[in-house]
Amino acid sequence: MAADSGNGVLAALADERVDHRFKGLPPDAEGLTVGELAAERRNLFEGGFTTPLLSLSAERLEHNLRLMETYAERHGLVFAPHGKTSMAPQLFRRQIEHGAWGITLAVPHQVRVARAFGVQRVFLANEVVDAAALAWVSAQMAADPSFRFVCYVDSVRGVELMDAALRGLSSRPVDVVVELAAGEGARTGVRTEAECGVVADAVARVETLRLVGVAGYEGEVPDADPERVRAWLRRLTALAVDFDKAGRFAGAGLDEIVVSAGGSAWFDAVADVFAELPELSLPALKLLRSGAYVSHDDGHYREVTPFVRVPEEGALQPAFRLWAQVVSRPSPEQAFANAGKRDAAYDLDLPVVQVVRGEGGERSADGVTVVSLSDQHAWIRTDAGAVLEVGDWVGMGLSHPCTSFDKWQLIPVVEQDGTVVDYVRTYF
Repeated sequence: MAADSGNGVLAALADERVDHRFKGLPPDAEGLTVGELAAERRNLFEGGFTTPLLSLSAERLEHNLRLMETYAERHGLVFAPHGKTSMAPQLFRRQIEHGAWGITLAVPHQVRVARAFGVQRVFLANEVVDAAALAWVSAQMAADPSFRFVCYVDSVRGVELMDAALRGLSSRPVDVVVELAAGEGARTGVRTEAECGVVADAVARVETLRLVGVAGYEGEVPDADPERVRAWLRRLTALAVDFDKAGRFAGAGLDEIVVSAGGSAWFDAVADVFAELPELSLPALKLLRSGAYVSHDDGHYREVTPFVRVPEEGALQPAFRLWAQVVSRPSPEQAFANAGKRDAAYDLDLPVVQVVRGEGGERSADGVTVVSLSDQHAWIRTDAGAVLEVGDWVGMGLSHPCTSFDKWQLIPVVEQDGTVVDYVRTYF
């Protein structure tokens, strides 16, 4: 789907009716369109919203988008943020408006979502060997000459399966990059440079695929630290240089060579090492793929973001806040709120209570700690002197954006004064 058609589909999101599918939205908004509800600019705390409720900060989203745009520009990187974080086409579009080359994705279904909303460049950070998915990709490429699709290959068997699925289809060759594994015991990817050459040779033998570069994911480096991560990244850039010297990119009609890495924990190392890449026979497309930055978080990524190591480059801001209501206070040391595993990310860290809202307005959450989650309850420990009553709302920070977005289909975007100005639709 072309970008202009995608704009129309994005605009049509405002025509979706508000109903029981969407957690936390005001019951009296039933039957309104999303656009009509947004136009009412309701207050998150006084406008009839129910708990549990996940919100996104309008100001912090914009800050994070701008920060990574300028970071990529400053370091000569092309940015394709990982869309599996949010699976929110509205955020895809904003990322592209903020300079993103395209969107990275993980599985074919996610590519279908991106294409439905007009994304014109997709980097699929995985090997695709599903014949039906490859046939769909080929049809998309045939129907839209401006659609750019790149995916991994990491085995001769994978090349053979891709070739078998694509042979006979009337389309351009599918662009592929050889994935270099981050080390023994890491996730996917070819384990050695010699084996990478074997996979590249397999690509060269078929007409359905075109080798356009190399890629990998430094976040899987075993016992990762700055030295180990940079050492692996130098293996990746050396592989690109060796492939280029061997003529593996010659004669394929390329105008650039893709060299790609970059999760959300080590993009400073990617920037440093990619800056060392020698001149190749064609311009290098130095493709960064960090995704968690868009919302950031109050847990894991707050600790591991490179901006902790390079504070002079700026700082991301956590944009999520999960609101829940205290529904039980069975003892002075214990309380329960009505948000649990169905609502909050819990795979890396538990939610952190940041603020309490009661009849007197907002107050400190000192001494109020989430210690466990059930399906629909947060178990809260309260220290002596902590003020927490049944009916209070607790605002919580979350850890791990990827497992926060996926629990919510429609997320209010809230300005600092509590005004809800938009709603972000997700597609998981």
